[in-house]
Amino acid sequence: MLIQDLENAGSLPVLSRMLQFAAQRQKLLAHNIANMETPDFRPADVSISKFQQSLAKSVDARREATGGMQGDLPAIDTPEVTATSGGTLTLHPRTPSGNVLYHDRNNRDLERMMQDLAENSLAYKGTVDLMRRENDLLRSAISQRV
Repeated sequence: MLIQDLENAGSLPVLSRMLQFAAQRQKLLAHNIANMETPDFRPADVSISKFQQSLAKSVDARREATGGMQGDLPAIDTPEVTATSGGTLTLHPRTPSGNVLYHDRNNRDLERMMQDLAENSLAYKGTVDLMRRENDLLRSAISQRV
């Protein structure tokens, strides 16, 4: 019970959802890059801003329900991101438009793909660093070395 309460307190559930989103998006972006030369391939992505808005709404709903920063984080559901019953996130990417359609009917943009990959990697690393700090604080408090 204590461990579950610690895992559901503070920013850990939010950081966990961010980490899941970044990991799933990294797979999607890598798939786009791997198929960049495939004829008729259309790269797909998910909206980061819609996920962030949905995550903010979940945090607000948790605050209203519990009166603070503890408790389970409500499910995140957008047209592109859904939370499964096990708490993991599933992405349903959309096809972005606006790229140039090449002669092989592929609308690739290598520079944009690499930029998205770099931004997502930084978001993942930043989230991992924040989770590490939270865990270090909890470990220090548990061992009573304040």
